[in-house]
Order: sequence, then C-alpha cells, then structure tokens
Amino acid sequence: MRAKPEAPGYRERMGRRLEVWSGGQTGVDRAALDAALDLGLPIGGWVPRGRLAEDGQVPARYSQLREAESPEYATRTRLNVEATDATLLLRMGQATGGTLETMETARGLGRPMLDIDLEANDPAAAARSGIQWLEALLTTRPSLRLNVAGPRASQAPEAYARARAVLERVFVGFLAEPRGGR
Repeated sequence: MRAKPEAPGYRERMGRRLEVWSGGQTGVDRAALDAALDLGLPIGGWVPRGRLAEDGQVPARYSQLREAESPEYATRTRLNVEATDATLLLRMGQATGGTLETMETARGLGRPMLDIDLEANDPAAAARSGIQWLEALLTTRPSLRLNVAGPRASQAPEAYARARAVLERVFVGFLAEPRGGR
C-alpha cells in the first residue's frame, strides 16, 4: 500500500482539490471510493434508497454517500452525473447495463466524460490518459468533483482490481505538482 499523503495540507499546498463520487456499487464504484479514501481524498455520491447494492447494502465505510429518494439505480446514476463536474468511465469491453446508462446520461447532459476500456489498455496507459484529461479540465477550475463509474463485480469480476490500479495512479498523479507550474 502507498503512503497516504498528509491530508488536508497536501491538497491545500498544491491548491487543487479532487472529490471522488460514485454510486457505491461493487466493482469500479467501490474501487474509486477505496482508492480515494486510502489517499485521503474526500468522497461523495448518491446511492439508491435503502443503500441498495448487488451484495446487499452499500457498506457503512462509505457513510458520506447519500440515499436518493428512489431505490432505482438509474435515478442514482443521473444524480451522480448531475452533481459532478465530469465522469470517468472505466469499462471492461463493451459498455452495458449501468455503465451504458452512465455513458448515455453524461452525453445527454453534455457533461465531460472520459471513457477508458480497461481490457484494451494497460494500467499505466489508462492512468496517463486519466491524468491528462483531468489536467485539461483543470485549466478552468482549481477543484473537481469527479464521478467514477463502471461495471459491477457480477458483470466483470476483475473490474475492481483493474480500476483500483488505474485510479490510484490517476489520483496520485492529480495530486502531484501540476506540469507547467499552475
């Protein structure tokens, strides 16, 4: 495990803030939340009423996630896209189910989105793409609320591990001193 940056001074010293949001589902959603928490980044997001997830309930570890009025996953997806500045979509092959729903919602709302196929990209290349994209988004803002989405564990059992490897690199890269001395 990587050493945790000194929070919150690390973020304040760099003058940049990243808040990681997801819907708390198994797979990519939880990889994003776990990577963020382990690096001292704030998390947030909407979950279905009853904190529903495919393995029962979204764990208490993610207490910052708020319950939507509806138990429908599509409602949670829309709320997360609407409440964030951009969406990072980490998929495994073709987008289906909630991953496809997130993609269509972000496009429909005109939100910035980066779509990375974790089957077609190695973690280092995927992370470089993510960091470059976040840097481009930061040309107009000092902070970013990022929605991270992708397949649940039952759809792609290896999604958590692959996404976590990429996201740790992206988040550490984001927190590092920006290129060009912003």
